[in-house]
Amino acid sequence: MKYIEKFQYITHDIPHLSHIEQVQLACEAGAKWIQYRCLSKTDEELLQDINAIAEICDDWGTTLIVTNHVHLNGKADIQGFHIEDMNADFTVLRKLVGNDITLGGSANTLENLIRLASEGADYAGFGPYAVTETKPNDYPLLDLEGYQQVIRELKEKGIDLPVLAVGGVKIYNVEALMQTGVYGIAVSGAVNFADDFIEAYQDFYSLVKESAVN
Repeated sequence: MKYIEKFQYITHDIPHLSHIEQVQLACEAGAKWIQYRCLSKTDEELLQDINAIAEICDDWGTTLIVTNHVHLNGKADIQGFHIEDMNADFTVLRKLVGNDITLGGSANTLENLIRLASEGADYAGFGPYAVTETKPNDYPLLDLEGYQQVIRELKEKGIDLPVLAVGGVKIYNVEALMQTGVYGIAVSGAVNFADDFIEAYQDFYSLVKESAVN
């Protein structure tokens, strides 16, 4: 099984910090996993960002995942991709990128998760937990009971897929969410918009690790 970090940090288009600056700060804070999420640039601009970010990640021993943009596979030092399209065919994607590349997907229902697992995804971001302005969508929010029920049903079906809670997660949500049995948590805004980026990252990281039940 591939290495999947329990606390995943996602970059975002924000006015006060570039993606590269976000990654530098996250790595200085001890990040083990970066998801570069930029849907606003050309391929040339994306590769400029990704190459710079890959150097930073390499210096710190950090895994670099890119949101979508699978067509960039092999053009930069990318360890994996996170696919937000919940209808994407992961069987096709796996053939496209090969077995060494990490593939994660977004999910909002138990059925989504079962399909991701059956098609070879390595992990899933399951949400949204709460309202988030980082990634606007119309999917229904998932409360604690929803997470707990889904994790229980996956176990009953013998499906071993790392599921991370994502979408509007705040530091005060971490303990309760981890107690539902989710594998981990992914955040963006809660760190990006904190008064102290590094402190916020480290607080999240510590609490996720301390609260993990699996």
